This record gives sequence, structure tokens and C-alpha cells, in this order.
Amino acid sequence: MPIYSMTGFASGQQPLPEDSSDADPARSAAQVTLELRTVNSRFLDMVFHLPDELRACEPALRQLLAARLQRGKVEARAGLRRQERQALATPSPALLQQLAQIQSAVRSRVADAAAFSMADVLQLAAGGTPPDHAQLEATLLALADSVTEELLQARAAEGERLRQLLLDRCQQLRQLAADAAPLVPEIIAAQKQRFMARWQDALSDAGGATVSSEAAQDRALAEAAAFALRTDVAEELDRLGAHLDEIERLLGRGGTLGKRLGFLIQELHREANTLGAKSASLALSRTGVNMKVLIEQMREQVQNLE
Repeated sequence: MPIYSMTGFASGQQPLPEDSSDADPARSAAQVTLELRTVNSRFLDMVFHLPDELRACEPALRQLLAARLQRGKVEARAGLRRQERQALATPSPALLQQLAQIQSAVRSRVADAAAFSMADVLQLAAGGTPPDHAQLEATLLALADSVTEELLQARAAEGERLRQLLLDRCQQLRQLAADAAPLVPEIIAAQKQRFMARWQDALSDAGGATVSSEAAQDRALAEAAAFALRTDVAEELDRLGAHLDEIERLLGRGGTLGKRLGFLIQELHREANTLGAKSASLALSRTGVNMKVLIEQMREQVQNLE
């Protein structure tokens, strides 16, 4: 299943049915145009910019978009574009009959009223009659369906790029965790040696006496055990690995997962902070900082996922 970014753009235009027989779009008397722009948002937020002729179509357009999109701020801008024909329009029989009836009604009341000229008839034929609401809505919804599909394709392409980026960051975090795991035993062993040396120095300064190596060893082991409890990050590394497993599983499954990933990113950040707080060496501190940099990059990208 694809992953969709909340960022995308698509546009299109479609002639009204009365002009669909004209092969040249430049000669269409009227075309419906539509642009869809989307950016990230916590919820689905739709804003419409429609001319007066299309304003009544907003509920149906809103319903169509809500059925296809889950999250994001959507800006829909539609228009009705009228273009001048480059060839003379042929008056339809219905129009000629209507004009004859109008002329007859007017001249029955105003006897000296001028009759329609050929130019008048051609001008009225070129202008045509305005399309009714059902015709406009059907055309706009058909156009919206195709433009929305194009938008989804653009969002899916961006979502795939974000998927690869997040998987790459997951691998880098796993490598940092693998590098950090052996550092802790080394730190504890070094600290144990320091405890033994300091214990011997303290007893020597107190009275010049020395203690057996066994007593010093026991004391150093006790101090090292307490130190190990304070600095052990194995649990944090295990939880970090579990969160990475879940992130990779979700990315492999696809679908709507932006909010779920956002929660997991917070948990990754928590583990990295704890690791940094328990750090007892410069190398481990550096690892914690590098982890937080990668997690912050993931957080920024996850905010764009639907």
C-alpha cells in the first residue's frame, strides 16, 4: 500500500458538455478549471475559492475530496473560463425559435421595434445560454475526480521518497546503537580500575597502610556495580531497537500512518535523551547527540505524511 505525503499539486480543465464536440480546446466557449494544492496539517482542512457560477457545487466537491483525502490542508481553486470562438457559431433551431418568439412578443407591444439583424443573431448564438447547475456540477465533479487522482499520484511519489529517507535514518540509528552497545562494558571496566586506584590512594594517605588486593578488589567491584546501575543503557537501546522495528513495519505496510509514526518518533527521542543523560564518556555522549540529530530529521519528515 502506498504512503502519501500531504504535500502536492495538480490542475486540469474540462470543456462543458455543449463544447465537448469541438476538438480544439481553444475554440471552446466555456471550460471549467480546477487547481488543488495541499500542505501538511493535523486534520483535513479544506478551503474553496469558487466563482459565483460554481459556488453551489461546493458541498458536492467537498464530499468528493473528503472521500479521497485523509489529512492535510487542501486549497481548491475552480473557475469558469469563457473563450471567444475563432469561427462563426451556427445558431441552433431552438435558439432561432426562441428569438423569433421574443421578437414577436416585443413587436406586438412596440410596433416600431427594430427586428433582429443577422449580426444580432450571430452574437447571441456565440454567447449561447448559460449552463444550468446540474451541467456545471457534473462537469466540475468529473474534472475533480481526475485532478484528485493526479494529486494522489503526486503525493504517493513524494510519500515514497519520504519512506526511503525514513528507512535510511532507521538504519543509521541502528548502526549508532550497535556502536554504543560495547562502549558501556568498556566504560565500566575502566571505571573499576579507577576505583581500585583511588581506594589504594585513600588508604595510603590515611595512615600509610595498605590493604590486601582482595579487599581492594571487593570495594572496587561494589563501586563499579553501583556505577554500572547508574550508567547502564542496555534497556534504552533495546527499546530504541523495538521502536525502529515498529517504524519499519509501518513503513512496509503503508497507508495512513503519519500520527502513529509521530508517536514513535517521540519515543525514540525519549530513549536518546535518557541515553545522553546516563552517558559517562565522551564517545557515548557523541552517539546520543548524533541519534537526536537523526531523530529530529525523521520528525520533520513524518509531519508531511498523511
